[in-house]
Amino acid sequence: MTNVKYPEITVNIVGVNGNAFNILGICTSAMRKHRLPKSEIDTFFKEATSGSYDDLLCTVMQWFNVE
Repeated sequence: MTNVKYPEITVNIVGVNGNAFNILGICTSAMRKHRLPKSEIDTFFKEATSGSYDDLLCTVMQWFNVE
């Protein structure tokens, strides 16, 4: 298993609306719930939106536990 930046944060993106904006919303909401600083949320958002849809999914899997 690869190292996940925030393994304590689980996001459920399987079987939900796969729209990129919806996935970003799920992730940023989970980050706020775990009281991560805005700077960290901004870093995630910038990284997640810097490439293609596949890059977005890879970023999510690098940052969080995905179900």
